[in-house]
Amino acid sequence: MGFNVEKQVALPLVYQDVKFDAGYRLDLWVERLVIIEVKAVDELHPVHMAQMITYLKLTGNRLGMIINFHSALLKNGMRRVVNNLQS
Repeated sequence: MGFNVEKQVALPLVYQDVKFDAGYRLDLWVERLVIIEVKAVDELHPVHMAQMITYLKLTGNRLGMIINFHSALLKNGMRRVVNNLQS
């Protein structure tokens, strides 16, 4: 459809002036605006939401989507995550 989609994007992590080049890895980053995290777990847990919020904060993005392919119905395995960044 013409979208720019990056796969397995390494996000550097900086802690006390120490830079880790691949601290995190985004599954999919669409147009550098929306992060999509792909899972295949029995159920989504708060740690999955926390992971997405971390990704959103590090990238400065506001919108993410967690998709769990282990759900009986795909629509039940989708979670929209919004980070309310302040300008």
